[in-house]
Amino acid sequence: MLSPERLDLPDYEYLAQRHVLTYMEDAVCQLLENKEDISQYGIARFFTEYFNSVCQGTHILFREFSFIQATPHNRASFLRAFWRCFRTVGKNGDLLTMKEYHCLLQLLCPDFPLELTQKAARIVLMDDAMDCLMSFSDFLLAFQIQFYYSEFLESVAAIYQDLLSGKNPNTVIVPTSSSGQHRQRPVLGESSMLEGVEASLFYQRLENLCDRHKYSCPPPALVKEVLSNVQRLTFYGFLVALSKHRGINQALGALPDKGDLMHDPAMDEELDRLVVRSRLHRTSRQHRAEKPGDFGFQRRDKLEALEKVPSASAPTPCLYRWEPRE
Repeated sequence: MLSPERLDLPDYEYLAQRHVLTYMEDAVCQLLENKEDISQYGIARFFTEYFNSVCQGTHILFREFSFIQATPHNRASFLRAFWRCFRTVGKNGDLLTMKEYHCLLQLLCPDFPLELTQKAARIVLMDDAMDCLMSFSDFLLAFQIQFYYSEFLESVAAIYQDLLSGKNPNTVIVPTSSSGQHRQRPVLGESSMLEGVEASLFYQRLENLCDRHKYSCPPPALVKEVLSNVQRLTFYGFLVALSKHRGINQALGALPDKGDLMHDPAMDEELDRLVVRSRLHRTSRQHRAEKPGDFGFQRRDKLEALEKVPSASAPTPCLYRWEPRE
């Protein structure tokens, strides 16, 4: 069903807001790349399946990073897929390192950049060594903020550094006549890094940033709520507060609350069904192998040979991204 707010916007604004052209371009590219395979199912069915996958959020699986970060919906879909695929890591109580979490991310996106994973881990670990262990929930919530709001946080980091160094935001730095080079920003000492900046002044600059709507950003009212509870704060203290804020997590809408991260009844039911099906298949196969027949030895030989062949129920390598429904 089409959303009601589309009636309040001109057509071109609604299409831009929903990034429809991005998905149309991607769909056409996939169609041209796999036209020989898709021709037997029909173009109309291909587009139906493609946009169904977009709505379901499965269209980002195993795609390149440039596509995964292309739209807010893609980013939210990737976060949800990562949570659902590897939720059992947290459910089992396993603690992983930054590099191990990066390997999990690469299972869904082979070219996922290490830098983003490192930034997310730094929110959790702060000044600790980057090879320390992290819980799944702590990493996931920090990763959500760093990944979804990555452009916004780059601007926030620049604003924080300017405030920390005492730079006037309206000052224009020009080359000197003697050196022809820009003046270097002063080196920040450890004491100033720990002290942080004044929260109210920091919020004034962030409020202007949010008003420009240049980057996707958390709701300004929630950002104000985060900063109203302290007088001074550091940059990573701000990121930690964002990652732990329940309202920001709900506004983003990709993940459940932290207390519910280990619960996914629909996925648990599906996994239980797959386990039962696998056990029934294995029991039935053993029963047929043990049952004597006129050519029992041939039956066992054939079963042993079949064990060496990939099972028909196992997923086969996908030569192209789109697969028709049965």
